Amino acid sequence: PWGRAAAPHVLPAGTPQCFRGRQEDSQGYSSLPDVPPVSLQRLYWTLRVLLSLFVGVLIVVVQFTGDWETGWVQANTSYKSFSRAQVNADIGLHIGLAGLNVTLRGNPVQQINETINYNEHFPWSFGADYERSYSEGLQKGLPSPILYVAEKFGRQSPCAVHGQYRVAGHYTSAMLWVAFCTWVISNILFSMPVLIYGGYMLLVTGAFMIFSLLSFSTVRNSPMCLIQIGTRTLHVAYGGSFWLMLAIGLLCFVAGVTIVAMHHLRLDLLKTFFDLREDKAEEYQEMPEVFINSHFVSKGLSPSQPSETNSV
Repeated sequence: PWGRAAAPHVLPAGTPQCFRGRQEDSQGYSSLPDVPPVSLQRLYWTLRVLLSLFVGVLIVVVQFTGDWETGWVQANTSYKSFSRAQVNADIGLHIGLAGLNVTLRGNPVQQINETINYNEHFPWSFGADYERSYSEGLQKGLPSPILYVAEKFGRQSPCAVHGQYRVAGHYTSAMLWVAFCTWVISNILFSMPVLIYGGYMLLVTGAFMIFSLLSFSTVRNSPMCLIQIGTRTLHVAYGGSFWLMLAIGLLCFVAGVTIVAMHHLRLDLLKTFFDLREDKAEEYQEMPEVFINSHFVSKGLSPSQPSETNSV
C-alpha cells in the first residue's frame, strides 16, 4: 500500500499541501541553471589561480627589486682617483626600497688593461649602515663614478635625500605588506565563499598599493641634486617596479569593483565564474526523499481526519 513519489511525479488534486511543498522542492531540479562545462570550469579555475598568484607574488617580489627609480648615462669619465685615465662607460643608478645600486660598464668592457663591469649595492634600510658601505667601497678602491654617485645619497651630502629615500622606502614596504595581508584575506573569503566581501578586500588591497606608491613618490617633493658625470648629467625616473605596482593596484581595483557590481547585478554569472552552481545543484540533490501513503492520496484527507504519513 505504500508507494514512493518520484521527483517529477505530479500529485492528484486531493494531495495535502504539505506533500505539494515537497513536490515543488523536488521539481526545483528543472529550475536550476545549467552547470558550465567541465572545460569552462577549469578555465575559470585557472584564471582565478593565476591572477591571484600573480598579484601575491608581485607584492612580495617588488620589495626586493632595485628598479623603483632608474637612470642611465653614457659619458667619458675618469676611472680612478688620482689617475688621469679616462674611460667611456655606461653609468647606471637603480634605486629600490632598501637601498641603491650603482653600475659601471665600459664601452667596450676591456679598457686600460682592466675589465670595467661593476655593480655595487649601498643599503639604507633600517638596521643597515649606509656610511659603512660607502667606507668599504673607498677601501676597496672602487671606480670614481660609483663613489661619486653613492656620495650624493649619503647622510653628509648637501643633497639631503638620504633620509627622504630611507623613510619613504620604509613606509612603502610597510604598506605593501599590509596589501599582502589583505590579499590573503580576500583569497580566504573567496574560498569560503563570501564573494562580495572578497571583492571588498580586493579594493582594500588595491588601495594600499596606491598608498605605497604615493608614499614613495614623496621623495620627489624636494629637488633632486644634479649628478654630473663628465659633461653629461644622470637623470632618474620611475622604474619598472613602480609602474608594475601601479598596474597591479589598478587591476585589483577593477577586479574588486567588478565583483561587487556583479554581486548586485548578475549574481548568476559571478557564481558561474567561481564554480558555485555545481555546489548548489549538489545541495538540491541531497534533498531527502518523501514517502506518502497512496491510500490517502487517492482518497483525499478531510480536515477532521487525522493524517498518517511517514517521511524520512
